[in-house]
Amino acid sequence: MAVEHLKSTALQNADAAQHQLSPSRLTAMELREAVGVVRASASASIGSTYRIARVPSNARISQILFASAASGATGQVDIGLYDTPANGGAVVDADFFASALDPGGGAIPPTDVTHESGVFGLEDAEQPLWQALGLTKDPQKEYDIAATVVEAFENATYMVAKVRYGI
Repeated sequence: MAVEHLKSTALQNADAAQHQLSPSRLTAMELREAVGVVRASASASIGSTYRIARVPSNARISQILFASAASGATGQVDIGLYDTPANGGAVVDADFFASALDPGGGAIPPTDVTHESGVFGLEDAEQPLWQALGLTKDPQKEYDIAATVVEAFENATYMVAKVRYGI
């Protein structure tokens, strides 16, 4: 075991011999919120997608709150990223934020799912989205945050996501 005395990036910069200003996304970022509600039908099958919110590639994701009504005895979704339809609409990472959320197990109250899957890890919390995706530069585009059905729903259900982010 070891006693550790560590600092976040912003505090390392502030305490450096040559004082460095930290990016505002680490010290004084104003939060924005994108919110969306979608209704999945009882016939929603595996692979169905529900685009809920849109964020720019230079956003630092602060929090994703997800909630849903019960979907009967079955129904699971991943929460991830897709390119916007204007950029081809392809999946970027279907479970970037959360995997196998289970409205089939009952209603999900507003729950922070930002790092649930571990793909967008705790170590990525200071990074803009493009960097957390492993890109070498900002593509300067938008991404859709979407729910992807990984287990078919028995009943129709509502899903809501509140995405808090800053630039």
